[in-house]
Amino acid sequence: MKNGTSGKVTLVGTGLVGSSFAYALMIRGLAKELLLIDVNEEKAVGEMMDFNHGLSFTRPMKITAGSYQDCAGSDVVVIAAGSSQKPGETRLDLLAHNAEIFRTIVPQVVHHNPDGIILIATNPVDILTYISLNVSGLPPGRVIGSGTILDTSRFRFLLGQYYEVDSRSVHAYIIGEHGDSEIPVWSLASIGGVRLQEFAPLRGKAYVQKDMDELFVRVRDAAYEIIKRKGSTYYAIGLGLVSIVESILGDYRQVLSVSTMMGGQHGVRDMCLSLPCVVGAQGIEEILTLTIDPKEEAGFRASAAKLTATYRSLTGK
Repeated sequence: MKNGTSGKVTLVGTGLVGSSFAYALMIRGLAKELLLIDVNEEKAVGEMMDFNHGLSFTRPMKITAGSYQDCAGSDVVVIAAGSSQKPGETRLDLLAHNAEIFRTIVPQVVHHNPDGIILIATNPVDILTYISLNVSGLPPGRVIGSGTILDTSRFRFLLGQYYEVDSRSVHAYIIGEHGDSEIPVWSLASIGGVRLQEFAPLRGKAYVQKDMDELFVRVRDAAYEIIKRKGSTYYAIGLGLVSIVESILGDYRQVLSVSTMMGGQHGVRDMCLSLPCVVGAQGIEEILTLTIDPKEEAGFRASAAKLTATYRSLTGK
């Protein structure tokens, strides 16, 4: 933890994603204090009690349940609140409902904790990040969406599995929307600094783009497959959120594929979506404009256009 940070983290929303994040944060011992807020106050209190009963097995930290006024002094406020899609409800219906929830939550967070960073986990994360940024009045770097951090992790895992190497040695990104229009950056993918096309023969394999495209489909559709089997996804994104918070609290300046406001990167402006970003104590310090294949760049612009169209459908503008 960097000197000058309070080490305090607030979580808004103690559902499966939020509680998975809080549990991982507690185990890692990264924060000094964790505040839990939920519209269901008893749920927040119950989670607090359960976490506190395990503190003798972890590093010491203070875990409380409270209200928005208690979030003052937080380095990061993680928002995992919102509704999941109900039977008969369209994605636009879900977005409209969660947008209203965020228009209530974000002003309260900023009012009581004006100097902190807001990290958005709720889906559709890119548009909710965009709405949160506009509602908050904060600088773009201090409102971060979890974006494609999970998609990128899935991508690296499956590439590592395919080439039989540790996924931590795989360097590859998913950019754009966290959703169906996301883009795999094949042109920069490497293992141990060696491009995939050159690495494949080292493992006795031929580089076949058709195989890689099928692998990407598994990345893109992973959430659907998990939801079909267990109802929802939460463990991996919880760990992804911890990775972002760790980089902020420690000012580590990790390069992470998170969602933020574009300012002309690859021809995209005025929408939040993911590119690799340098994340430190001040939030997003730099957005990396990648030298990518023209088809990948076109895909990135198409992804942004899709998000913009969805947002306009919501607002009628």
